[in-house]
Amino acid sequence: MQFRSVFRVLGLLLIFFSITMLVPIPVGYYFNQPEVWPFLLAFSITFLTGLLLWVPTRGDRAELKIRDGFFIVILFWTVLSFFSCLPIWLGIHFEVNFTDAIFESVSGFTTTGATAIANLDQVPAALLYYRQQLQFLGGMGIIVLAVAILPMLGVGGMQLYRAETPGPMKEDKITPRITETAKAIWVFYVGLVILCSLAYWAAGMPIFDAVEESFGTISTGGFSIHNASFAYYHSNLIDVVCIIFMLLGGTNFSLHYLSVTRGSIRVYLRDVEFRYYIAIAALVSFIGLVVLSIYHVYPGIWNSLVKSTFAVVSVMTTTGFVDGAFATWPLFIPVLIILLGLLGSCGGSTSGGMKMLRFVLLKKQLGRELKRLIHPQGVYAVKINNRVVPEHVVEAVWAFVTAYIALLLIGVLLIMATGLDFTTAFGSMASALGNVGAAIGQYAYNMADLNSFSKWVLIVGMLAGRLEIFTLLVIFSRSFWQR
Repeated sequence: MQFRSVFRVLGLLLIFFSITMLVPIPVGYYFNQPEVWPFLLAFSITFLTGLLLWVPTRGDRAELKIRDGFFIVILFWTVLSFFSCLPIWLGIHFEVNFTDAIFESVSGFTTTGATAIANLDQVPAALLYYRQQLQFLGGMGIIVLAVAILPMLGVGGMQLYRAETPGPMKEDKITPRITETAKAIWVFYVGLVILCSLAYWAAGMPIFDAVEESFGTISTGGFSIHNASFAYYHSNLIDVVCIIFMLLGGTNFSLHYLSVTRGSIRVYLRDVEFRYYIAIAALVSFIGLVVLSIYHVYPGIWNSLVKSTFAVVSVMTTTGFVDGAFATWPLFIPVLIILLGLLGSCGGSTSGGMKMLRFVLLKKQLGRELKRLIHPQGVYAVKINNRVVPEHVVEAVWAFVTAYIALLLIGVLLIMATGLDFTTAFGSMASALGNVGAAIGQYAYNMADLNSFSKWVLIVGMLAGRLEIFTLLVIFSRSFWQR
């Protein structure tokens, strides 16, 4: 392990992130709610720590290896979780204990969207903006952002990108150079945020709300600036706009890039993962419509369709923009939708979950095994979009799903050990591991009153889910530390 190189990069990343802590200050002044010292103090601590790590190692230019990349990503996410909670913890006008501050910062940065703040409508504007900014940065991964705008990282940037990018086939790049790939991703990411903000504003949101909610929509983060989330706006039109942009946020960003550069939407239609993504979302939305109509939960077919589709897309893309009414629906639907959240949407998107591509690969692998039962001597390749998937990728998918389910069950048991019921434990852990935010059970809408031990279990689950488990588990293997 090249620790000097690791500390140099970690220091640079902390210095970069510290600058983002200054942005909420003018927001607070604009709304006549000055919140200066918590952000200045957090900036100073983070910046100086980064400087202390970078200055002694600034002359080191050794090439980063795969292990170094994994270690940097893990260190950065765990260390950043501490530093990013400082403005929330140190807030003068809004008191939050350390566990809740860490929970909130991890939830925002991993784009989970679960909150431990009981009354969002009382939170100062600067802190509200800061929460939204955390999920904006976490949406496509601050590591990718750093690779794009910090060329001083030098060679080895691909190792960071491989460790950070969500999805099973991480070797794919949409442009030949890693810095150009990261820049292309962020151009489309920021572009979608701007379009989403304008669409919300046109649909009737105040401009500040439109910008803030667009951060949570495109990042599929799920933090809202109101206790009632999107139910606060009482608008089916705003819900429909949100559905469209959540679907875009949950789509592989390479498809957005190819569609624009080639000037054709056929790119989406030819992608098998995208077709499964839309088909499953449509099917479950229809099931939700039928159930909500049968139980007369909402007046009229249109209201039921919008509410069903909004909940399905929100949870499937792991955005989690659902209000308290979601937990009161006939239990069959919330459980089905939460399971859909574990599945997630597309690889290469901002969403969490296991990713639809893994589901497609498992389905094709199952089909291959059934064929082998009939024709034992047959040779069958697993293909995605007419490309043969390497066997090591298929094997890795099985291992990932196994580890995912095991970690989910361990988390559920640990939470149940605190005295909570199975529904609450399962809903909370599934929400954290899938980076969904929405849950079922006693703390379906807000986790402020959840016990501290369970919150720390969920914090680990959120980090593991965002880093797709293996990135976190790899450091516990003996081979990782061997020369």
